[in-house]
Amino acid sequence: MADINAKVLVIGGGPGGYVTAIRAGQLGLDTVLVEQNGKGGGLGGTCLNVGCIPSKALIHAADAFHHAVEQSRTQPLGIKVERPTIDLLRTVEWKDGVVGRLTSGVGALLKRHRVKILQGRAEMVDGKSCRIETDTGPQVVRAEHVVLATGSVPAALTNLPFAGKVISSTEALSLAKVPERLAVVGAGYIGLELGMAYAKLGSKVTVIEALDRILPVYDAELVRPVARRLKALGVDVLLSTRAAGLSDNGLALEGGRSIAADKVLVATGRRARLEGFGLERLDLTLNGPFVQIDERCATSMRNVWAVGDLTGEPMLAHRAMAQGVVVAEIIAGHRRVFDGGVIPAVCFTDPEIVTVGLSPEEARKAGREVLTAQFPFQANGRALSMAAEDGFVRVTARADNHLVLGIAAVGAGVSELAGAFGLALEMGARLEDIGGTIHAHPTLGEAFHEASLRALGEALHI
Repeated sequence: MADINAKVLVIGGGPGGYVTAIRAGQLGLDTVLVEQNGKGGGLGGTCLNVGCIPSKALIHAADAFHHAVEQSRTQPLGIKVERPTIDLLRTVEWKDGVVGRLTSGVGALLKRHRVKILQGRAEMVDGKSCRIETDTGPQVVRAEHVVLATGSVPAALTNLPFAGKVISSTEALSLAKVPERLAVVGAGYIGLELGMAYAKLGSKVTVIEALDRILPVYDAELVRPVARRLKALGVDVLLSTRAAGLSDNGLALEGGRSIAADKVLVATGRRARLEGFGLERLDLTLNGPFVQIDERCATSMRNVWAVGDLTGEPMLAHRAMAQGVVVAEIIAGHRRVFDGGVIPAVCFTDPEIVTVGLSPEEARKAGREVLTAQFPFQANGRALSMAAEDGFVRVTARADNHLVLGIAAVGAGVSELAGAFGLALEMGARLEDIGGTIHAHPTLGEAFHEASLRALGEALHI
C-alpha cells in the first residue's frame, strides 16, 4: 500500500489518544490515529473497553442487586422483595452494550472530524514514521508530529502470573458466574472497587494488602467509612500480608498460611505500556518507568509528544484527555501548557471518595498555615433521605486569605461533586466565595457550602 503522509500521527486510541485526534481534527489538522485490536484494545482504550466504564457498570449492577437483597431481608424502606437472584451473564451483556455504545460513539466522532483510523499494531520506525500491521497488510505512515498515547497495562506479580484462576481487572469484568470465594491481592482503588462489587454479588471476599492500611494514597479520615463498609459487607481484610503464590485450594500467603479462593484477582496497580510499539527506536528520555515530558507534554525528541498513563501518575483518563487537548492546540500553533495542579481523583468504592488539591497534612508540609473543617452527612437532609449518612465533605484553606487549597469528600454519590470541587480550585475560590454561593436544598452539595462556612466559624446546621 502507498505510504500515508499526515500532519499528526496518534499512537493509541484511548482517552488521551482519541481526544488528541478529535481536537486536532477540529483544528483542521490532517490526522491519523492507530489503535491496536485485542485484549483491552479498540477505540476508547482500556478506559472504555475494560476499565473505567465497564467497572462502573458492574459496580452499579452490584449495588442494585445488593439493595434488592437488603430489602428482602429487612425491608427498611417498606419495600418487599422476594428472593432476588442475578444472572451474571445477562449483567455482562448489559455492560458490554454500554461499552459498545460508547466505543461506537468515539468512532463516529473521529470520522466526523475527518480523522483517519487505522486498526493494527503500530511499530515506530523513527520519530517521523510508523509501520502498522493491518488486516490487509503493512501500512507506513509518515507524520510531522507523533503523539504517543499507548496507555498502561495491569501490573503482574512474578509469583502470580495472569492465567487460570489468577485474573486481572480485565477478566474480572467478564466472568461467567459469581465466584463463591474471591481473593483480591491489593487494597488500592481497583482491588476495593471490584472486591466490594463482588461481595455485594454474593462472593466471600478476602483482601490481601502488603501495607498496613487500605487505600494508602488517601488519608485516614477519608478511608474510615470505607473500612466500616468493608466490615459490614463481610469482607475480610488482611493487612501487612503478602501473597506467595497459588496453593491447592486457592492462595498461599507468606508465612505458610493459605486462604480458599476460586478466583484470585491481582490488583496491584498498573504500569506504563512501554513495549510493543518500537519505543527503543526513539531517542526518548525516561523518567523511571515513564516517558519524560515537559509542561507542554513534549518529549526529548522534537515534535514527538506523549500523553496519558505513559507519562506517569496520576493515571487518570481525564488527565490524559486534558493533555491531549493541549498537545493538539500546540501543534495547531496555540500557546498552551498543561497545568496538572487541579485534577480530581475519584475512588468508586462504597462509599465513594473524591479529592482535589491538597489535604490538610499536605498543605502544612508545604509550609502553609491552614483552616480546615468538615461537615458530616449525618447533618445533611439529602444524605439522610437517601439512607446514606456515613461520610463528610472537608475543605482546607489558607489561614491568612482563606484561599481554598483542597477539597475532599467521602460518601454515597460524592463523585458527582468532583466538578464543583475542581471548579472552585481552578477559579481560585476563597471560603467566602463558596459560603456566599446559594446551594440548592436538599442536595449533597450543601455539605460543601456548610464545610466552608464552618471553616469560617459560621456553620448554620451543626
